[in-house]
Amino acid sequence: MEPHEAGDALINTKTEQFSAGEEAGMPKETRPTGSPNTSHVTAMGAPAVVSRSTFEVQLADLRVREKAHTHEGDAIAAARRRLPMVEVDPNLKLIGPQGPVTLLDAFEGRRLLITYSFMWQTGHPAAEQCEGCTWVTTQVGELSYLHSRDITFAVFCKGPYDESVRYHDFMDWHMPWYSAEDSLDALLVGRDVGKMYIVCYLRDGNKVYETYWTTIRGVEAMDYSYALMDLTVYGRQETWEDSPSGWPQGGVLETLRANGRPTPQWSRLEAGRSDELALSSLGHD
Repeated sequence: MEPHEAGDALINTKTEQFSAGEEAGMPKETRPTGSPNTSHVTAMGAPAVVSRSTFEVQLADLRVREKAHTHEGDAIAAARRRLPMVEVDPNLKLIGPQGPVTLLDAFEGRRLLITYSFMWQTGHPAAEQCEGCTWVTTQVGELSYLHSRDITFAVFCKGPYDESVRYHDFMDWHMPWYSAEDSLDALLVGRDVGKMYIVCYLRDGNKVYETYWTTIRGVEAMDYSYALMDLTVYGRQETWEDSPSGWPQGGVLETLRANGRPTPQWSRLEAGRSDELALSSLGHD
């Protein structure tokens, strides 16, 4: 198995574990921390020390491969822009802050729509919600650049609106948030509705077309943390990576989860934000 295939397998396995809540053997929720468990790294390896000239020569060799990789990505994007599209019912039901709306409404008048399908564990506390979906959604902040290209970004959550929007608010996210619970089979026709997805749409008047979708590692398009980690000497520090002996490596969940919670929840708790999702505990029936 190639390293990238192993990564796909690990992340695929991780998505299947989301419904189980806390992993067996995972530390109990005790204190907020943004630091990974580095107990398994007592003597980290490091690259050989060389002269500046030797370093620059080897970096230049790598840069040739990086540029080829960038150009191949450009070619793939060009092919993606030439894919056919499939018509989708524009009246598929969503629930938003004002109540029932349609898929067409989610475009907010723009020509293009990118949606993220957020996995949800109905009735479970915030600490047990999907760490993978929390990972990528947390990193979508500034939307004005997308808007400048006539693109709307929205999250289509797979759980009920009233419960899941409290998670959106707890996490201090500001992108449009909808429940797609009633339309999942139609929105994700032919796909496993239990997985994470990015789905792209085009609007032509009142007609809606699906133009692209991706899942598992494809949702890294929303991420910058892993992209930055990839530039460092230790990379993502995950066991599937092809790294030299002695490099720190651990499981995927050591990045995405800390002390029993999706990692970015801790900073919200430290800021005094409530993670309560249940309507009954908030004085509602």
